[in-house]
Amino acid sequence: MRKFRITLLLIAMTILFAAANNASAQKPVKDESLRQGETRATLDPNIFSGDAMIKKAYQVAKEIPWVLDSIYCYCFCKESPAFKHKSLLSCYVDNHAAM
Repeated sequence: MRKFRITLLLIAMTILFAAANNASAQKPVKDESLRQGETRATLDPNIFSGDAMIKKAYQVAKEIPWVLDSIYCYCFCKESPAFKHKSLLSCYVDNHAAM
């Protein structure tokens, strides 16, 4: 009886592990319903080779623009007459995010 329980436990753990691996391997779902309408391309991350953190931020902006375009930018560049950004993504179409 004890061997049977251990076997069942091992089977359950194997199934859970396989399900967790499958879930983590899936790509993020693109929910573009909240986009604010930024259509310009982000700057090339390699322009910022001198600063690894800035380069990484621009790389992320390039990889998931639909997420950043759904987020309000709290530096108030949207309200600024100089910038007139549409969303956080707008900060990555120029060097504003690097400042």
